[in-house]
Amino acid sequence: MTNTTVTRKDAQVVVQPPGDVVAATVPELRTALRAAIGDGAVELTIDLSNAQMIDSTGIGLLISAHNSIRKIGGHLAVVHASGDILELLRAMRIHQHFGVSGE
Repeated sequence: MTNTTVTRKDAQVVVQPPGDVVAATVPELRTALRAAIGDGAVELTIDLSNAQMIDSTGIGLLISAHNSIRKIGGHLAVVHASGDILELLRAMRIHQHFGVSGE
């Protein structure tokens, strides 16, 4: 475990990975996201302020989290993405499906 931070306020949950969102760190982040959704989160925010990189596994996780939260009528947002991550998510048009904002 690399200490993903989860902050809850009612049905709003902020999940902050401690670093890059890559294949090695995705399992812990996936567990935190599933727990948040399972515990009733409807506004899920992923704070990437500690991440400088995201790989294809991380992008898949974001899409999966978006699909899961949408099924229950919730919303996903990604905040504090680095310039490179923001550029990548926009190039892939992911920002058209859920909110994505930079530093």
